[in-house]
This record gives sequence, structure tokens and C-alpha cells, in this order.
Amino acid sequence: MNDNLQSLEYQFLNTSAVDRNRVLRNTYWLLAISMVPTVLGAWLGVATGLSHALSGGMGLVVFLVGAFGFIYAIEKTKNSAAGVPVLLGFTFFMGIMLSRLIAMVLGFKNGTELVMTAFGGTAGVFFMMASLSTVIKRDLSGMAKWLYVGAIVLMVGSLINVFVGSSAGMMAISMLSIAIFSAYMLYDIKEIIDGGETNYISATLNLYLDIVNVFQSLLALLGIFGGEKE
Repeated sequence: MNDNLQSLEYQFLNTSAVDRNRVLRNTYWLLAISMVPTVLGAWLGVATGLSHALSGGMGLVVFLVGAFGFIYAIEKTKNSAAGVPVLLGFTFFMGIMLSRLIAMVLGFKNGTELVMTAFGGTAGVFFMMASLSTVIKRDLSGMAKWLYVGAIVLMVGSLINVFVGSSAGMMAISMLSIAIFSAYMLYDIKEIIDGGETNYISATLNLYLDIVNVFQSLLALLGIFGGEKE
């Protein structure tokens, strides 16, 4: 009897591990694919000058309506065949939204170098958090409420700074954003590894948002501190 129970327990744990690995693998693949429409959206925004039309209050409204609309749609379709196309549509939209910051940085003499540095730095943060998530054995679910509070504070501060336009405020917000969303990367990957997140589309959305926030914050800091005027 005990042998049968142990065998069933082993089969359950083994199946559970296989499922978690599949979710993690699918998430990484979809995350990599999602970068393609992001780059296309950013290129389109810069090449067409659309990025200039997305400044100020109008750009903020378009971003908030579009982002929350897409996120709602992704959550509604994550268990259907439409989930992946909707997610990729969102990443294209985010590329367009990023184009304004990218266009500003590309206006510097060393703009291309700064963009590549931000990309490399973001990739480094992601691989570091992914590696840490496989080493840390403790449950990180307690981080969720603190990270959520930090994200709300960050959002409010960002909205205020849109109208204030403070460079010091931008630096503080960017550094806080890098810290919060790097921690979110660790938390989100650990959730997949521990079986807390079982839908790879939701998992990809969470990690994509982490990566985008780290990237744009790094790019903003590099533009402020390292931008060389023509």
C-alpha cells in the first residue's frame, strides 16, 4: 500500500515538473518571438515620425487606453487560439509607444550605441534574474504585495512627472523602475518554476512588461547621463 502511494506521489511530482518546464519553455519562446513586432513597431514609429505625435497628454491617453485595452483582451483570450496574436499585437503597439523615447535618444551623436547598450543591459538583467530564480529555493510569493505597492507608487510618480517635466524626477523614477521590475522578473520567473503560473501567455505578458520597463528606464538614464549632442 505504501509502495503504491509513493509511486503515485512520484508520478504526480514528475508530471507536475514536466508541466512547469513546458510552461517555462513556451514562455521563453513566445517572449523571444514578441520582440520581433516590438522592434517593427519601434522602427515604424521612428521612421514615420509617428513618435512625435505621441508626446504630451495625447500620447499618455493613447498609451493608457491602448495598453489596458490590450491587457484586458489578452487575459480574455489567453486560453484560446486568439491569445498569441492578441499578445503579439500588444507588443507591436508597445514598440510604437517606445519609439518616442528611442527617437529622442537616436537624436544624440552616440544614440545607436546608447540603444544597444540599453538592450544589452536589459538582456543582462533578465539572464541574471532567470539564473537566480533557479537557485533560490524559498517561496517568493510574499514579494507580490510589496512589488505591487512599488509599481503603484511608480505609476503615480510617472504621471506627475509627465506634467512637471523634472529631469531629477525622471532619474529617480527610472532608477526605481529598474529596481522594481528587475525584482518583478525574478518573481514572475519563480512563479512559473514553482507552478504558480500555468498559462504561458499570461507568463509571457508579465515578463514582457518587466523587460520593457527595465529597457526604457535604462535608455532614459543613458540618454540623460551619456547622451552626446551633435
